[in-house]
Amino acid sequence: MMAETKLISADQLTRFVFDDCPVRGLHVNLQEVWQHVAENKAYPKAIHRALGELTVAAVLLASNLKFDGNLIVQVQGKGVLKMLVAEATSAATCRATARWDESAKIDENMSLVDLLGEGGMFVLTLQPAQGESWQGMVELAGNSIAQMLMNYMARSEQLATHITLAADESKAGGLLLQRLPEQDINDDSWAELCALAETLTADELLKLDVQTLLFRLFHEHEVRLFSPQNVEFACTCSRGKVSDMLLLLGGQEVGEAVAEQGSVEVNCDFCHEHYVFDEADVNALFGSNVVATAQQELAARQINH
Repeated sequence: MMAETKLISADQLTRFVFDDCPVRGLHVNLQEVWQHVAENKAYPKAIHRALGELTVAAVLLASNLKFDGNLIVQVQGKGVLKMLVAEATSAATCRATARWDESAKIDENMSLVDLLGEGGMFVLTLQPAQGESWQGMVELAGNSIAQMLMNYMARSEQLATHITLAADESKAGGLLLQRLPEQDINDDSWAELCALAETLTADELLKLDVQTLLFRLFHEHEVRLFSPQNVEFACTCSRGKVSDMLLLLGGQEVGEAVAEQGSVEVNCDFCHEHYVFDEADVNALFGSNVVATAQQELAARQINH
């Protein structure tokens, strides 16, 4: 029996546990959040679907963070799809984007393996608010985002985990099962739960509320639901972070760009926020007249040529 809890499945993360075996679970359903991510670019359908699944995966994994901070999952390819990246925080916010060969014709039924090509990588990065970042990287293995994640976790000796993901034009959803740490579970019991989870269809995952979905799958088990947590879209870009990036590029390069173009313009890949730095901005940033210096150097080069 499940606890009687009134739940709204849209843009929420719901935790649950099995009282009759040491397994915990997470369910995520994104609607407005996913639409906000997807509307930033005209993604081909096949890439749109994969990015939705990765966005949900990031939210699922970040919900298990034991610290305040961010979790970033990247899928890097050498085919028409160059990169999928999704970032989620311990505060249940997320953002995501993709880069691909926009000149290529991409069939809507193209598989993830074909999109990525050979030699792809899966990268997971943890960024605590306090302390040093950590990154793990492995070659891609599997023909779906869910399989790639499960293979990564198996290789990195994480807890036994089963993940199901789905996404369409308006919704993205996910279900995660995980053995509880330092508790024994009969291998047959874990296999049974995974086998039941594998019967879940994309249509069910995207359209059913969490109570109905879990009852359909696990009605023979004691499943206890916890209060849901809202998930929101949030981008961490800022003018300050763009300033830091320009400082890393250096006064000469940035000064030359402004001297030639009149300003430096940067668009956030995640939310499309537009940042403009003109001559006064750049000179103030570097604490000297880097634009005038660049103009003199450019003029000298022209004379020498």
